[in-house]
Amino acid sequence: MADYMGSGNSADKPEWMREPSLKDIPVYKLDFLQKMVFESKTLSQKELMPFLMALAQRSRSANITFTQEEMTVIIEAIKKYSTPEELMKMNQIMKLMQRRK
Repeated sequence: MADYMGSGNSADKPEWMREPSLKDIPVYKLDFLQKMVFESKTLSQKELMPFLMALAQRSRSANITFTQEEMTVIIEAIKKYSTPEELMKMNQIMKLMQRRK
């Protein structure tokens, strides 16, 4: 993400994960999403759907679920630190996820 790692306060955490609005969301959920961001960064639109399907399976296996409220807060925090290209990719992912429902 644009100013992704920030200036180092909480050393290993990306800046979006230090966003105050995320304080009530368990760290393991944020870590899971962080992995998703890194893993999906180089995927083409064609590769996104299989990736999302595998990700859904991994989240079920790890028993990780997100409430609608958690997702809204997380997405807003991530958007705050994203480049225009990352925002475009995020919108593509969200559209694909909506179609799956």
